Amino acid sequence: MIQTRAPSGPKVGHSEAALFNRVITERKDVRILEARYGIIRAQALTPRESLAFIEKALGEA
Repeated sequence: MIQTRAPSGPKVGHSEAALFNRVITERKDVRILEARYGIIRAQALTPRESLAFIEKALGEA
């Protein structure tokens, strides 16, 4: 799920899966995508934390 903004227009969203993709233009749906993206970003590890997690997982393999 990627939220993007057109260069000189309203916000739009883009949803993509293995056999499916679509551009989302409805304001309500774009707001939902923005909220979900914000939640995912807030929960994501930093690059340094990601590296530490991967290194730990490889050490335990």
